[in-house]
Amino acid sequence: MNDSQRADDTAQWAALEADAERLRSTSLRELFAADPDRAKSLTLEAEGVYLDLSKNLLDSDVLRHLCDLARTCRLEEKIEAMFRGDRINVSEDRAVLHVALRAPQDQVIMLDGINVVTEVHEVLRAMERFATSVRDGSWVGYNGHRIRNVINIGIGGSDLGPAMAYEALRAYSDRSLTVRFISNVDGADLLEATNGLDPAETLFIVCSKSWNTQETLTNADAARSWILKHFEGDTAAVERHFVAVSTNAQGVADFGINTDNMFGFWDWVGGRYSFESAVGLSLMIAIGPENFSALLRGLHRIDEHFRSAPIEKNLPVLLGLVSVWYNNFHGAQSVAVLPYSRYLWDLPAYLQQLEMESNGKHVDLHGETVSLQTAPVIWGAAGTNGQHAFYQLLHQGTKLIPVEFIGFFRAIEPLGEQHELLMANMFAQAEALAFGRGAEELRLSGSPESQIPHRVCLGNHPTTSILFDQLTPETLGELIALYEHRVFTEGVIWGIDSFDQWGVELGKVLAKKIEPELTDTGEVDLQHDSSTNALIERYRSIHGRPHH
Repeated sequence: MNDSQRADDTAQWAALEADAERLRSTSLRELFAADPDRAKSLTLEAEGVYLDLSKNLLDSDVLRHLCDLARTCRLEEKIEAMFRGDRINVSEDRAVLHVALRAPQDQVIMLDGINVVTEVHEVLRAMERFATSVRDGSWVGYNGHRIRNVINIGIGGSDLGPAMAYEALRAYSDRSLTVRFISNVDGADLLEATNGLDPAETLFIVCSKSWNTQETLTNADAARSWILKHFEGDTAAVERHFVAVSTNAQGVADFGINTDNMFGFWDWVGGRYSFESAVGLSLMIAIGPENFSALLRGLHRIDEHFRSAPIEKNLPVLLGLVSVWYNNFHGAQSVAVLPYSRYLWDLPAYLQQLEMESNGKHVDLHGETVSLQTAPVIWGAAGTNGQHAFYQLLHQGTKLIPVEFIGFFRAIEPLGEQHELLMANMFAQAEALAFGRGAEELRLSGSPESQIPHRVCLGNHPTTSILFDQLTPETLGELIALYEHRVFTEGVIWGIDSFDQWGVELGKVLAKKIEPELTDTGEVDLQHDSSTNALIERYRSIHGRPHH
């Protein structure tokens, strides 16, 4: 397959279309009855990850054809190109090297004549020194108070990643530290994050690569005012209560931050892949450098598996191919990600950005309109909470929604038999979605005849189960890398650039135009559409400002 050929023009695609038609009227009950070893043959285990694909609407022929499609789309070659540092982000002419962020120190990844791994570890060492100084109390605030509160200011990947990982690893954090995150430009976000905190004991980490991200700098300015109010306008206090994750030394210095306390990263790191870079400084302070290193080891372990395992045994590749199967051959519009862990309650939000910002594209690598449906909508909630909210739709609704269950065989801190109850629910939900409950079964159990149509669950709802021994920094790294490389696999099949995000830009450009129109005290000549003009005029009238 050459670069100009599309996946849906291949023989493998045609074979998969035939597979989808062949299995259209086949149920999971029938697939399990026809293959007594199905659970064994469609379960894989590698690098401490247990992956059960058996409750999916597929068989060995489908998997073979999906793997053939991946080869035809030159997936293995493109994986190697990413690891090699080729500029696979074509619209921005950039390498994509988040794998370098977790590479061991002795690994060599060259880009423009520089071993980027060496640079990564220099930043990691600086992060470790600073994190240790905050944790042991040697870094103090302006009047000598110990830092007890750490607030990360960022947006997008500079917020979703570290916030998700902090919540996931809260059990491994220093509980004497309060760690919070500000991202929303709504002032309530900052007010709530600082509520009840002593400014003299608070450190802000401002994450903005360019130092011109409007939302982040607006929040940073407000945080700066909060600190200066406490210290009666003494700007020297800023140096002790702010550090930066940025590459813009002049902007950082103009803000009042000592550039010795600026932690850099690189244009080959996309925001949604960045929390294991300096963007994760708040996380490192919270969980400590050793646990942060364990997180990186988990990420790297799956990186190496993704790079070296054959397609048929490659866990993130198979996850990506199964996603393509439902998205393109069954018309599924969304995927529910359901982690059975309270600590992973923020994971669906993180994966929303990872999947939908990466693969929510309407043109291919050549700028041509895609002929295929691309990224699904990602949504979900943690554990048994969702069972009493939206599982009704999963069981008896009319939409095909593939479900991905994530669980752990052991609790971090067992509390009686509650973990057994939690996991019993996860296993039971996967079973119920797959096999349902028929009318005859209900009759035999004594259900009133009038209720039977309402209580029938048709089953045949596909699920994938992803399990680990226990939630640790290392297994969190493995989980995130699984999804990162799944997204890459999908993007290769769809022939799109998974690493740009131009769609994020337009709304921001328009917001910069509208903001002064909301606050201008003179008569404004609005030149938007009639709806937007009316909204602006309504806002201005509420605030007593003249309108056109």
